[in-house]
Amino acid sequence: MTTRDQQRAATIATYGADAQEYADATAHPSGTNPLNAALGEFAAALPASATVLEIGSGPGRDALELESLGLRVRRTDITPAFVEMMRADGHDADALDPRTDPLGGPYDGVWASAVLLHLSRDEMPMVLKRLHAATLTDGRLFVSVKEGDGEEVSTSGNVHGPRFFTYWREPALRSVAEAAGWLDVQIARTASPRGGHWLGLSARA
Repeated sequence: MTTRDQQRAATIATYGADAQEYADATAHPSGTNPLNAALGEFAAALPASATVLEIGSGPGRDALELESLGLRVRRTDITPAFVEMMRADGHDADALDPRTDPLGGPYDGVWASAVLLHLSRDEMPMVLKRLHAATLTDGRLFVSVKEGDGEEVSTSGNVHGPRFFTYWREPALRSVAEAAGWLDVQIARTASPRGGHWLGLSARA
């Protein structure tokens, strides 16, 4: 097993061990999701009853928000505990690794909030290309990552175990998205309650 494989396995194991704690920590009362603006803009750019592939659904918070805006969501996650949690809540959910598993589709949009930051810098171009290939022409993409430099294994945040992170600056994030075929790339920088900033990328297929 390579170092990168070990980092990936450790990240999945951390989310699995603390799945309920993560769900509790990231839950927001109705109307207070910090992604409300991005969710609304994403939904407004899609046709009614559009089908969205969500990468990294976690406990399913954003999927519920997207469905409340009239969209149909395919819930997926690489962490088995999250897939089981969503199924226990009565939702269809699939175990999916966006690097290697068939993505299905084509979809009207792809939503990947706070998940592709767990990819290495070398993995991101390939995954963005795969997501583009699974999206209909003029479909929409939303991705959020943490702003910064380099990569690290961190034990801070909403869970206690080690997780691998890649940090991005706006020029590099824009470049990798455009190279993958995405058009009209827009990046919004927002402050994180825990310090630092998030980069929210919106684009068109």
